[in-house]
Amino acid sequence: MHDNEDQPPRLKIGSLFSGYGGLDLTVEHVFNADTVWFSELNEPVARVFSRHWPGVPNLGDITTINWHDVDPVDILIGGFPCQDVSTVGKRAGLAPGTRSGLWAHMAEAIDALQPEWVVIENVRGLLSSPATRPPAEGDPRERRNHPGATPEGATLRELEPDPWHLGDNATRPLRALGAVLGDLADLRLDARWIGLPASLVGAPHHRLRIFILAHRTLPHPTRDRLLTRRRDPRSGTSEARDDRAVASDHRLRAPRSGWLAEQESRVGDAVVPDRRTVQRWGRYADAITRWEHISGRAAPAPALLNDATGPRPAPAFVEWLMGLPTGWVTDTGELTQNQQITALGNGVLPLQAASALTMLAL
Repeated sequence: MHDNEDQPPRLKIGSLFSGYGGLDLTVEHVFNADTVWFSELNEPVARVFSRHWPGVPNLGDITTINWHDVDPVDILIGGFPCQDVSTVGKRAGLAPGTRSGLWAHMAEAIDALQPEWVVIENVRGLLSSPATRPPAEGDPRERRNHPGATPEGATLRELEPDPWHLGDNATRPLRALGAVLGDLADLRLDARWIGLPASLVGAPHHRLRIFILAHRTLPHPTRDRLLTRRRDPRSGTSEARDDRAVASDHRLRAPRSGWLAEQESRVGDAVVPDRRTVQRWGRYADAITRWEHISGRAAPAPALLNDATGPRPAPAFVEWLMGLPTGWVTDTGELTQNQQITALGNGVLPLQAASALTMLAL
């Protein structure tokens, strides 16, 4: 008998706004699942994704997909565009016609595919950016979207103080996170969310992100499997560790994301920079040493030097900051250096996301 004959079937993931696949790596690791299709409009970035998930079809532009023709999945994941909810953007908010308004298409996919789980990632601006609802029949737009209902002009008292009435009062401003959670509730999903900085898992930068984990309101055995799968690797006395080829709960890991278990096992270890690291990195030595230990590889040079334009961030260094394997984005030959920086900046730090999903699943 083969060792994996008693393993439950691996769950199927559908991936939206996929980027370089950071969230896919996380969900494959946490749920012991496989990505079976993805949707990424940026062709060079899509080729990076396809390099790591060969044979997985790209459904392309999310606005043109007929979800009734798409194979159903157990888990639907995505980090919809953040430009209009980011605190460094124009703050147009979650509204029809905006890039962040593409969330509506993800909600349509959830409605059509009826996945058991939904995983969403976005920037911290989701907490404060406004959301604008399209007018419903018999419900004038003026009543649904009050002209003064913006975070900039609202006091804390006006910002949805009652969690049971998110967006129900037309004269109160609706935040982007409230709109997303309200849509998930309308789709009969229970959702939990958390804001988590990357520094909490040892990364040498703050990068706070919002993570949402939603599941069907009806009980399903996959939830039990998830909770069994996610456990503190340091709490047991057994010799089995989470960085082994076979997990401590005897479930086979996906080889693509197995390195995440090794990173998880090192978070919290005490490390001290040596003299050479202090001389090179100065006041950043502690943070650099910690992330080198957790990520399992030395920090590359942080900048590219150019006499004409001056120093620029090195894509390999940004890739290291994201905790990705060496060359995940930079060795594909599909993106220019500027495209690499953009793709990495828009992506998900897998260890951070894994920690968030673990907390939300408890």
